[in-house]
Amino acid sequence: MQYAQGSFGRVFLLKFDDQDDLLAGIRAVAIKEQVKAGTIMLLGGLRSGSIVTGPKEAVIPPEPVWQNFSDGREVLGIGTLFWHNDGPAIHLHGALGRGKETLTGCIRKDHSVYLVIEAVLTEIIGIDARRALDSNTGLVMLDLPSGRRP
Repeated sequence: MQYAQGSFGRVFLLKFDDQDDLLAGIRAVAIKEQVKAGTIMLLGGLRSGSIVTGPKEAVIPPEPVWQNFSDGREVLGIGTLFWHNDGPAIHLHGALGRGKETLTGCIRKDHSVYLVIEAVLTEIIGIDARRALDSNTGLVMLDLPSGRRP
């Protein structure tokens, strides 16, 4: 385990409208405002998208289980944003519910907003953090180059 200390910087309130692309919108704000590290909280609705609901088996590297939906779902999500190479990389997990069924997983691609999503992007400053390719897993993961150990 590693850890690093930072502080909260600016706070951005984002309102997404029906059929907006959720992840593209968050990335666009991070690029325009040069948010290099941050947290994301959101709530609202998603019309459609694809999420990863776990690995097929608990092995490294993992093979993701993709779940697609296009039936309109309520969403509650939390995530982080750190830059990888020249742009923001978002790690966002959420619970997506419709009726008595809930999907929970990593929100990754092709997301279209249903009605509205309200999101808060909180900048983290004074911290050396980014996303980098992890040689053990083959995944792009959080990297704390000057992180401390307990």
